[in-house]
Amino acid sequence: MAQFVDQENLNNTKLGDTQFFQQVEPEAENGVKLILDTVYHALTEKGYNPVNQIVGYIMSGDPTYITNHQGARSLIMKVERDELVEELLKEYIKSNNWR
Repeated sequence: MAQFVDQENLNNTKLGDTQFFQQVEPEAENGVKLILDTVYHALTEKGYNPVNQIVGYIMSGDPTYITNHQGARSLIMKVERDELVEELLKEYIKSNNWR
């Protein structure tokens, strides 16, 4: 996630200078993992196939793929879908010892 340069910094720059966005630290790694874990378990408890439901959500952006049970729907919507894919891919790579 990016943030805008603050007004004080903007006043100290020349109009010909290129502005840039500063990278803001993403949510703690444990945050995304915890959300995925909670969503996975909530879907399982409700009898859904969690892999199918999470993939459906990631592909479509439709939050109704995720149950409201245990607040799973509101939790997963706090994380950008590309962050979910990134976390899943990192874990897949790690589990296959590709690093």
